[in-house]
Formats: sequence, C-alpha cells, structure tokens
Amino acid sequence: MARTEGGTLLLRKPGRMLWQYSSPPGKIFLLDGKYAWFYAEGDAQVQRIPASELDDLRSPLRFLLGHTKLEKEMTGLALAPAPNRCFILTGQPKGQEKRVTRLALTVTGAGAITAIEIEEADGAITQFTFTGEQPNAAVPAATFHFAAPPGVPVVDAPPPM
Repeated sequence: MARTEGGTLLLRKPGRMLWQYSSPPGKIFLLDGKYAWFYAEGDAQVQRIPASELDDLRSPLRFLLGHTKLEKEMTGLALAPAPNRCFILTGQPKGQEKRVTRLALTVTGAGAITAIEIEEADGAITQFTFTGEQPNAAVPAATFHFAAPPGVPVVDAPPPM
C-alpha cells in the first residue's frame, strides 16, 4: 500500500512541532511540549499522547528537534554522498532491531535534514521529504496550542508500537 501526505511543518524549540496537512486537508499533528495531539477533520475524537511516550527513534521528531545523539543510539553508522551535494547517513537504531532494520537521514553539508527514511522489519518503508526550509522563521508560541473542536472529545491514546 502506498500513501502520500503533504503539508507544512513548523518547529520551535523546546519540543514544539506542528504538521498542518494540505493532503489530506484538515489533518493535524501538534506537539506542544507536554502532549502530542492527533486530529483529522471529521474524526469523532482527538487523540492525545504524553510527548514523553513519543520519544523513540522511529519518530522523525527526535531528529528534527535535535533530541538524539546518533553515535550513541545507532549501530553500523555509514555516510555516503548523495545528489545535490548532500549526504546519506544510515544505521540501525539500538534496541529496535526487531522493529527497524534501517534508518537513513539525507542531510546537507550544513547539517539540515532534507529527508528521513525508516525501513521496518516487516518491509514497510516510511519516507519524509522536506523542502522550502525557512530557518529561524518567526513562529508565535500560540501556534503550538491545540484546542479541540466544539463537541469533539479528547481521549488518551496508547503510545505507538
């Protein structure tokens, strides 16, 4: 099964992230520093997960927010040249050998991440591609506050497996 989604990603330290989807429209993932919020327009509920439960290497959040030390958390690190004067850094996350077989980061010479690819043990591949980066863009703190739509309950969701 192939699925493509797209949208705008906003980041703000410490630990704030907003993925505003344009495809599918109305889908949102927000990390406010304490909780992660998941909602798609028309859903019967908003899912909320403590941010601390998302802190694993399968999630691109760790890389994008600078929450990882690759040399301590991955084995078999290898660096190879990639197109457009970029590099691909690959390895396997420690302690996740049964779930993730390979993780690859495409980075510029300055260290900006332009792509993330995660290959899982079941053969599933998740790819993230980042374009149009605007470093140090002014993003108001209020952007990272989630309010459930009227009448939509918030439920505590289980952490990702």
